Amino acid sequence: MRKIFCILLGLCMIVSCSQKEKESGYVGPSDIRIEDGVMTPETLLSLGRLSDPQLSPDQTKILYGVSYTSIADNRSCRNLFLCNPDGSGRIQLTRYAKSVSNARWSPDGKEIWFVQGGQIWKAPFLGSKLGKKVKVSEIPAGVGEFKLSPDGQQILYTSTIKNPALVQPADTDPALDKAQAYATEDLMYRHWDHWVTEIPRTYVATTCNGTITPDNSLDLLGEELFELPTEPFGGIEQLDWAPDNRHIAYSCRKKTGKEYAFSTNTDIFVYDILTGATVPVTAGGGYDTDPVWSPDGKRLAWISMPRDGYEADQQCLMVADIDFGAQPEDGQSAEMKVSNVRELTAGFDRDASGIVWAPGSLSIFFNALTDGLQALFIVNVEEEPHIGRITLEDWHYDFFSPFAVLRREKGVELLASYYCLNFPAELVSIKIEGGQVAFDRITTENDRIFAQLDEPTSESVWIETVDHQQMQCWILYPPKFDASKVYPAIEIVLGGPQGTNSQDWSYRWCYRLMAQQGYVVILPNRRGTTAFGQEWKEEISGDYCGLNMQDYLSAGRYIKSQPYVGKLACVGASYGGYSAYMLEGLHGDLYDCFIAHAGIFDEKQLWFTTEEMWFANWDNGGLTEYAFEPGQQGPAGDGITFGGMQQAGAPYATTPKAQRHYANSPSTMVTKWHTPILCIHGMMDYRIPYEQGMAAFNAAQMMGVPSKLLVFPEENHWILQPQNALFWHRNFYDWLEKWLKQ
Repeated sequence: MRKIFCILLGLCMIVSCSQKEKESGYVGPSDIRIEDGVMTPETLLSLGRLSDPQLSPDQTKILYGVSYTSIADNRSCRNLFLCNPDGSGRIQLTRYAKSVSNARWSPDGKEIWFVQGGQIWKAPFLGSKLGKKVKVSEIPAGVGEFKLSPDGQQILYTSTIKNPALVQPADTDPALDKAQAYATEDLMYRHWDHWVTEIPRTYVATTCNGTITPDNSLDLLGEELFELPTEPFGGIEQLDWAPDNRHIAYSCRKKTGKEYAFSTNTDIFVYDILTGATVPVTAGGGYDTDPVWSPDGKRLAWISMPRDGYEADQQCLMVADIDFGAQPEDGQSAEMKVSNVRELTAGFDRDASGIVWAPGSLSIFFNALTDGLQALFIVNVEEEPHIGRITLEDWHYDFFSPFAVLRREKGVELLASYYCLNFPAELVSIKIEGGQVAFDRITTENDRIFAQLDEPTSESVWIETVDHQQMQCWILYPPKFDASKVYPAIEIVLGGPQGTNSQDWSYRWCYRLMAQQGYVVILPNRRGTTAFGQEWKEEISGDYCGLNMQDYLSAGRYIKSQPYVGKLACVGASYGGYSAYMLEGLHGDLYDCFIAHAGIFDEKQLWFTTEEMWFANWDNGGLTEYAFEPGQQGPAGDGITFGGMQQAGAPYATTPKAQRHYANSPSTMVTKWHTPILCIHGMMDYRIPYEQGMAAFNAAQMMGVPSKLLVFPEENHWILQPQNALFWHRNFYDWLEKWLKQ
């Protein structure tokens, strides 16, 4: 039996300066001045980045963070702000030199808890300011995120432990403390942008037991060496406290090494703090993630993908009834039962995401990409599910699931975040009254900058494909667009490949910035994108070189046929980089230059060097669910099983679609390359290792094609450091200027 007792009342207090004072090194809002109305990369980096809004328990205040960037210092810093639900009364709460994240209200609203410098802090909320902060954790490995229990008496937090499967020299001999090497005997030794020297873990501790340390914390997984949360992007949202403060639902892939690398089987579990028992809610299948308890604690909802090994399977909204049974007198051994597991989005041909329960536990709000927009929906739970769309089809914005649902006299108010092609995330109020719905922006974080800029316009168009289907595209036009003039154009070839060109705002690929630099920008939603049904999405798997490439050519021909378009560039990242390399050998003379960022050039080489094998195994033509028989070596004789593992998407498999896939790698078409190309890559990119970009550049040079290589030694799949981002943008636009405008 495990039980965490509150045994100490004191806290180790480390105080800071007054919250109204600026700490040395503080980064605040930019004072950029723009005289000509033109947005530049410097303008983009000057924008405040709003995130993580939290409504106070009394529903009178919204707490949120804003990150500001110093190009000179090459860093960003995030501080906390406060406003009323209608946007009035904006106050800056902190002016720290070190970023603040994961800020949360205490259940009574009297304190604000947050992470800073890898530890948990709290500070009293004094109405319009914070009191002195108190450090409440001392975790040597650091804290990533946390989640307070509903009563505030306990806390979940994420940290790390050493990975015993990746041996370093000092592990075998302490005298080798200056040596650096990694030794492994299994897969998943590196992930995304790091060598897996540590494993993420989640702990529970009490908040009344003095300073939180490893000694008074309990690891939810005990001795099991699995990730919790799952790498590389899983966070505290993969765990949720039940309203009873006793049970914790979590999502975990309980696999390691080669099995982890090939399987997406991530299940939902419920952990009992008092007994230490863990009960599985799901078993088998693909990704089961994002568990959320209903307010009454009687149901659990989550997002599920049915097929193991297919990371782009349809995202279904699931719910189960949870019965904890009669409470025994000792309070220790109640048996939890899971029943009536059901899908609420059956027949809804879109991907559900962002679960938010309505206050009465009878319905769920969620978001989904549909026809090029991210919209909000609601579905009932108890009777036959009925899905209703909340945001309107002609609202050209991407709406995120609400962070608060407020009952009003005449209806319901949802507080959420939204953005579009013309501005980054802001807070928004969506009011539903008498069958009518309307929205009002709450915050205006960057209006002072955008007021100095001329604004682009955009529209949605539908283009016929080579097989006579209709493909939706967004087109952005430069400010003061004049159809009687001629403009250079950019076609965006999308990453993913299962992504969507929606009203998404990006600080890496900012389409407004492209338009403000004088380019017409077309964003085709070719097959493989996720907002047009599962059939359209699945047409790309096993057909990278096929119809989706023709979709891009159709979009390119469409935009170049317009009388206001002159030269045309093809640019993209990740799968978009692959697309640029592929189209370089296919396009004829449609495009005037290419830019490929973090793209796949040689598919065979990538199979042997990437880390998440399930993706390549399915999408490269395998299209087969995970299967593994331990203890096997070599080929099984069926053409798809090797070393006991189903590898139907491997270059050595006999699967027809896989053989076609590798035979049509961009690297096989370099003799057809003739158009100027810029190749960009980060050296810490372990998803698509940087040798892919080098190989593509080398091939272009060998073919005598005008080309340029740009490599970032300290960046991953994305370019994140401010000065690196600025250099990236300058090279990006210099290349376009050289080949499209001169």
